[in-house]
Amino acid sequence: MPTQVGLISLGCAKNLIDSEIMIGHLQQEGMIMTPEADLADVLIINTCSFIDVAKEESVNTIIEAVNARQEDPAREKQKIIVAGCLSQRFNVSKNEDDRLPGLLPEVDAFIGLDQVTDVAPIVRRVLKRPLGDESLDTVTEKPRFIPDYTTPRFRLTPGHMAYVKIAEGCNHTCSFCIIPTIRGRHRSRTQESVVREARSLVEAGVKELNLISQDTTYFGMDRWEGRGKRAKPTSGVDSSRGESLATLLRELNEIDGDFWVRLLYTHPAHWSDELIATIAACDKVAKYVDIPLQHISDHMLDRMSRKTDGAYIRGLLDRMRAGIPDLAIRTTFITGFPGETQEDHDELLRFIRDFRFERCGIFQYSREDGTRADKIDGHLHHATIKKRHRELTAAIDANAGEINAAQVGKSVKVLVEEEGIARSEWDAPDIDGRVFVPAELPVGEFATVDITDHRGYDLIATAR
Repeated sequence: MPTQVGLISLGCAKNLIDSEIMIGHLQQEGMIMTPEADLADVLIINTCSFIDVAKEESVNTIIEAVNARQEDPAREKQKIIVAGCLSQRFNVSKNEDDRLPGLLPEVDAFIGLDQVTDVAPIVRRVLKRPLGDESLDTVTEKPRFIPDYTTPRFRLTPGHMAYVKIAEGCNHTCSFCIIPTIRGRHRSRTQESVVREARSLVEAGVKELNLISQDTTYFGMDRWEGRGKRAKPTSGVDSSRGESLATLLRELNEIDGDFWVRLLYTHPAHWSDELIATIAACDKVAKYVDIPLQHISDHMLDRMSRKTDGAYIRGLLDRMRAGIPDLAIRTTFITGFPGETQEDHDELLRFIRDFRFERCGIFQYSREDGTRADKIDGHLHHATIKKRHRELTAAIDANAGEINAAQVGKSVKVLVEEEGIARSEWDAPDIDGRVFVPAELPVGEFATVDITDHRGYDLIATAR
């Protein structure tokens, strides 16, 4: 009888692709995926470990699975495998007391980011091991895996949209971030690989390609000759040295079909005038840019090791808006970072009010073991962080109301997500607002609607 496998996927879209790849390999090996955890011979939990909230969710999900196995006689022989960022982060620790097999001995196996394509043989190994055996730990240090267009994958997103991971890892050393430690150095796919995958997705009916990586603007640059020389933010790097995000967007734009290409997770340090011009010129590239800025104060940007300063950020954003008509800029900021003064906070608050980002989010600083920020001085009281978060959120809400009010009376192209709910070009999946549309509009298709009203972050529309 075929092995039945259940999979719980936690975390971001990058993690979701890892889950899709694991399912693709499991199905290729004849295993059956089941949505019912109690029916699974093996339950895989693909975890996130970016911030404390994500770690807590991952650990709680693991404990719930272990407890369910102990309490349900039908699951007493079930094996549990923990995959993803939590495994990768803590199983390579030099301190044995911090490693997961010792902390969670009830788990049957731990796999890391380089093992997603080896998941089927690992499942077989685990099934052959007696219950109560010491945890199987297959995690390797410094991940190197990057998917290709030939990598087996079973998409978990709706048929009309897909995520395309164009690179893995990150070369930035932001003092608050643990991602480079978990996912390794930046490594780009080839442009040919991404384009071939994109073409096959469009041919399968996908209407929206969401390009993702830890730093999409660094695409191709890791393979440039002389790449050891760090490109300065003001250098205006372009594609003359090899493949780049600009050259990739131009090729994707040439694929036949009616679809959007959405750009997510860009870093401000690697933008160029060429990239701005490319987005403006490519009709299939959504006029939407996701560019996490984290702060605007030079003091904070320096402490965060962001490689940019306030003047550069302001100049870049001005060039974006001037160069790309009808652009929506989405960003995120961190409030309460160690050493943040009232002056730093006030500067960020003014910046948010004045610039009026079309889409914006605020994160409260999360202290993470293993980051440089964890060890620097000036950690703020949680009450101060919450107060600042409220003030910034209020400014964002006020901007959102004004921006959405300005959309009333306009005709907008939307992608219908489900009955009565759509997204505009300005709205990324699972992040931004929604457009409420007539229920008769076909799901998974584009439609043009007239905006008639707004409620909070959402718009109300009628069919044309």
